[in-house]
Amino acid sequence: MTPAARFQAAVELLSEIEATARPADAVTSFYFKNRRFIGSKDRQEVSSLVYSVIRHWARLHWWLERVDGLPKSAVKTDADSRALLLAEALLIQGRRADSVSGLFNSVKFGPAPLTDAERKLLRDLDNHTVDHPQQPERVRAEVPEWAEEPLRATFGERFVTEMSAMLGEAPLDLRVNPVKATREQVIQALTDAGLKAAPTSLSPWGVRLRSRFPVATLPAFKEGWFEIQDEGSQLVSLIADAQPGMQVVDFCAGAGGKTLAMAAMMDNRGRVMATDVLANRLERAKERFRRAGLHNIETRGLSSERDPWVKRHKRKFDRVVVDAPCTGTGTWRRNPDSRWRTLGPGFEEILPLQANILDSAARLTRPGGRLVYATCSLLPEENERQVEAFLAGHPDFELLPMEKAWPERLGPVPASGDHLRLTPARHDTDGFFAAVMVRKEEVVEADEDAAAE
Repeated sequence: MTPAARFQAAVELLSEIEATARPADAVTSFYFKNRRFIGSKDRQEVSSLVYSVIRHWARLHWWLERVDGLPKSAVKTDADSRALLLAEALLIQGRRADSVSGLFNSVKFGPAPLTDAERKLLRDLDNHTVDHPQQPERVRAEVPEWAEEPLRATFGERFVTEMSAMLGEAPLDLRVNPVKATREQVIQALTDAGLKAAPTSLSPWGVRLRSRFPVATLPAFKEGWFEIQDEGSQLVSLIADAQPGMQVVDFCAGAGGKTLAMAAMMDNRGRVMATDVLANRLERAKERFRRAGLHNIETRGLSSERDPWVKRHKRKFDRVVVDAPCTGTGTWRRNPDSRWRTLGPGFEEILPLQANILDSAARLTRPGGRLVYATCSLLPEENERQVEAFLAGHPDFELLPMEKAWPERLGPVPASGDHLRLTPARHDTDGFFAAVMVRKEEVVEADEDAAAE
């Protein structure tokens, strides 16, 4: 493809992402799947242009508003995408206006000629950079308005530092499957494939690749030696401390990443029950379970968090892990479009849902068993406040300080206080929160289900 054709493809893809209520990575995959004539190098170039716009969304819009460079229509069109990509070329790539205008010379598969408004935009933005001293901190840090106040409450003076660490691209982390391989074997296999791999600093099963690579094509992946999983997510699985022979439930299992990790910790002994309201995701996860050689996993689709299955199995599990649905603010490096697009329940709607899920899942925990509540969020309303409210309403549970919950084999606890909080700035992981609660051994039997109703 010519540079002009790549620009036009980027316009089309960006417009499609804006118009489709699906994550950007899924839309991108579908876009290229239907255009197999686009080669791998061109796909990479087009994706890079689009994701550069998404990662600089607030700053690019700040500039476009400053120079009155956005179309006036309330309906998003290709003109909006063209304006953003023109701004990206000048402000981020550092190209000059005359160079960028050369893309619009009516070549085959290229963009339509520049409009007068676009020529003015190129002149106004020529010789500038994307950062400007007059930009508010929220804009420089690429934080949407709704999240600024709770994030400032979380980080205080470290707000800009922590949010700036979210601007780059996340590394590619792998989790070794100890049932089939050692970390040394996986690193050697990756090295033999020409990749630079190193052990992660916190997870004993983690391997980090600094450059992106389609690792699913490697023989070691196909043989079940490793899975793709962020180091922070690995640690959440580890603090559940699932032991061989235990009964464990991953209540919001999703694609099964934590299910796989806990089943491997148990060395295929005992039982891990993976449940979710999205049964189709559990079906897709079964292939991962088979590849990993793990046969101690069962799946169960739920009609809701109050599915009758929960009542029938109350107090039956040694470990109950609730990786609750959340705003995903901790994954902004990995999913930059999620800053600006709400594809599921919004912030206000998700808080009561989290509370209901935690309340219902807690019924499954046996006396002396652990209840782990986790999110990939950085917001206290989804994390500490949820745990505090749960404990206030469930006196038969108590918080287990992280220094006691943390397995000794992992070394020093990477957090202070009662909870585990991981951030890209401090730990170079996705943002994660986890709390471990224990059901007291001596409890007065209560009709929890009636209380829940």
